[in-house]
Amino acid sequence: MIFRHMIKTAFVALVIVSTAGCRTAVMHRHAADRAAQMRLQQAQAQALGSTEALTVERPADTLRRRLLLDQLLPHGAETSLGTRDLPPNRFWDPARHLDPPADTNAVVPLSPLTLEESLRVGAANSREFQDAKETLYRSALDLDLEADAFRHTFAGMLSGTYASDSSGEETVESAQGSSTLGITRKFRNGAELSGSIMVDVVKLLTQEPASSLGLMVDTSISIPLLRGSGRDIAGEPLRQAEKNLLYAVYTFERFKRTFAVQLATDYLSVQQDRQAIRNAEENYKRLVAASRRARRLADAGRLPEFQFDQAVQDELRARTRWINARQRYASSLDAFKLRLGLPPDADIALDPSELKGLEAGTSRFVADTNTAPAPRAPAVDGSMKLREPDTNAAGPLEMEPEHAIRLALESRLDLRVAEGRVEDAQRKVHVAADALRAELTLLGRAQAGERRNSAGSAGEPDARIDPADGLFSGLITLDPALERTAERTTYRKRLITLEEAVRNAQLTEDRIKLDVLDDLRRLVQSRENLLIQRDAVRLAEKRVASTDLLLQAGRAQIRDVLESQEALLNAQNALIAAMVSYRISELSLQRDMGLLEVSANGLWSEYTPGEKNQ
Repeated sequence: MIFRHMIKTAFVALVIVSTAGCRTAVMHRHAADRAAQMRLQQAQAQALGSTEALTVERPADTLRRRLLLDQLLPHGAETSLGTRDLPPNRFWDPARHLDPPADTNAVVPLSPLTLEESLRVGAANSREFQDAKETLYRSALDLDLEADAFRHTFAGMLSGTYASDSSGEETVESAQGSSTLGITRKFRNGAELSGSIMVDVVKLLTQEPASSLGLMVDTSISIPLLRGSGRDIAGEPLRQAEKNLLYAVYTFERFKRTFAVQLATDYLSVQQDRQAIRNAEENYKRLVAASRRARRLADAGRLPEFQFDQAVQDELRARTRWINARQRYASSLDAFKLRLGLPPDADIALDPSELKGLEAGTSRFVADTNTAPAPRAPAVDGSMKLREPDTNAAGPLEMEPEHAIRLALESRLDLRVAEGRVEDAQRKVHVAADALRAELTLLGRAQAGERRNSAGSAGEPDARIDPADGLFSGLITLDPALERTAERTTYRKRLITLEEAVRNAQLTEDRIKLDVLDDLRRLVQSRENLLIQRDAVRLAEKRVASTDLLLQAGRAQIRDVLESQEALLNAQNALIAAMVSYRISELSLQRDMGLLEVSANGLWSEYTPGEKNQ
């Protein structure tokens, strides 16, 4: 029965092999993609409890390509446009390796980009994001390749021979054909089974026509009984590949969150630089007006000439600040385009209303701020008690450190990877210890049938497979482990690696705690700075108005006006910096607690306190 089953399997495999031999390179790529996608979905479901479509195939018409062409931007060779624009040569034929391009074109953003749109564009076009996706995809392909060692492996060979022998009285011509189909299967317990079926045809072309069919089946099995036996040992490479894909899923999820926060940080920094231009422009206008007023007062003899010169000097400094602010904004915007994966010279703007939304989001901290002076000044030498930062105006994410750390330790994916590495190291110690054992292997072989491989066998009857006439053999080998120096060294190194993995897991946990504590401190610091700078702006605006009136009344010098203008500009810039800092601190805390969910297209879902058990 076993021989009949092998013959049936062999012929089915021959059909499969023949069909596979006709597959194109694109068909093989599609098969690899299907295998990788299946592995990815299984790993995502195990690691995250959900699946998400992920592809590394770049669109035919990327946003970068469309911007270069539509805006007539200068670019170098076809490489700048994309892979599909590479000219064919004797090594590269796009039609052979790539699917036909889709009809859809990349949508060029004509309106200013919001933060959400920037996240989408970054996920679709960023080189860094694409690199991270491809790293994850490679892990899925590596797992499929490792699993292939435990699948049926087929091998086939066809050969034909023509022979003419003129050494005798008559020339003897013959033709011979041989085909071999083999199948090998490795099991996760270490056993390995292989079998092959060989078919020969020999035919005389001269003298009396004769032919003969040869048929042979050859099977063998190898079963380790000590060293290298068992699923824990023989299946370790596949198990490690499965774990590596899980780690890659965790790492990619962590990357998405880090990337989104960094992109938001850059986006808000560009908006901050844009607001700095407006503040510098308003300050420049105020100082121009102040110098003009000083000129009139000096001409009227109500202001010394040197005070007018001071006003002009501050006006010139204000112009320098305004020009520098414009340059900083242009540079930061170009750098942001580069992070998105777009040409820095492309005409793309950011939505200025995002900053207004940020101001509205932080206005709750200063709703009840009272900057009125105390009705009665305390004594100079009286007792003084500094007011500690309180939680009256705290944001929703300013939680207790212990609770935040607990959430982080439950959710941080890099901690799962570090803990998984400890388990990996434990298994490696187990495998290395197994290699120190004696090696006992059971070998078995069975053959049936006959070969026909010469012209002289053409007259023999056709061969047939009869298990009763088969050849069966068994062998047992023993390596008593007299020499295990290399294995001993490996075993000791594995123990050291385990200690290292434990230390790395401890370090990862401590760093997570440090990240969360620092984020919470920065939240408090940013909130307090926000309160301070909002009061500072109000006082600076009041000071500008009062000093200007006093100057016109002749009760103040121009230096008082100039210093108040300087204080107002600094307070305005510090206020917008504090608002941006608080928002970034909120995002950083969610990232470092592992609670900021980010999809493959770059969109995030922020954490709302109360979603998890507190």
